[in-house]
Amino acid sequence: MLSVKEQVRKWLEDGKIDIFIGYREFEGHPIPYFFTRENVEELDSFVESGLRYPLEKLATRLSKLHPEKKIGLLARDCNQRALNVLYIWNQLNPENIKTIILNCCPSSLKDRADCSYLKRQEVGTYKKEVGIDNNISIEELKKREVDDRWNRWIYEFQKCIKCYGCREICPVCFCKECSLEDPELISPGNIPPEVPIFHLVRAVHMAGRCIDCGLCEEVCPMDIPLRLLYRMINDIVIKLFDYKTGVSMEQSPFNILGEEVKLEPKSL
Repeated sequence: MLSVKEQVRKWLEDGKIDIFIGYREFEGHPIPYFFTRENVEELDSFVESGLRYPLEKLATRLSKLHPEKKIGLLARDCNQRALNVLYIWNQLNPENIKTIILNCCPSSLKDRADCSYLKRQEVGTYKKEVGIDNNISIEELKKREVDDRWNRWIYEFQKCIKCYGCREICPVCFCKECSLEDPELISPGNIPPEVPIFHLVRAVHMAGRCIDCGLCEEVCPMDIPLRLLYRMINDIVIKLFDYKTGVSMEQSPFNILGEEVKLEPKSL
């Protein structure tokens, strides 16, 4: 069986792909890098890193500039879920994408990867006197009184410094114009941004798109439990539409234009 590096080299030399998006060691650190047929010798510096980075976001941007290019990339489970969403929303052509799957679990990679997917599934209890503990489950959170939940979320939102890190790292944020920069929705120049509108606007836009990779929460310098917020939104999507983002391959229920849809009342 070929190693990952050998497989990439073969794909490039055989013309199966034009570019491979992986990691290269630079000054002792792994960084995302575009390997091409013209610089195939640079694969000597290729590394299989535990670094988590939305390589599919780079693939999306690259395909906009060069739609004819065949692109290969490393993909873990969360990357593959993001790719599925990008295919459904016509942001990537699956015919032009080849992936090498890295399985985070169960394998030694799970321990090396900066991945919070498993531990975020654990049922936690409140450890904060104020705010919301990042590891709490949706079920545990719902046991709290509505007013208490609201006050805790407001506390978390007020910590925001409007760095846009959650948006920039998100593999499925691809709008040409971002509502978070629309002065009709969000008043510019305020830090924290308007509470709670700023985060609720983004949460609504994550409905049916968030693939639960947790990168937004990992990059947040204020440790806001964004992953839990978006997971709660997608929990509603699952119950209303029986649609699991990144897993269900049919058209998203939010990508149907010009059709009147009537929903049967369901308990949330």
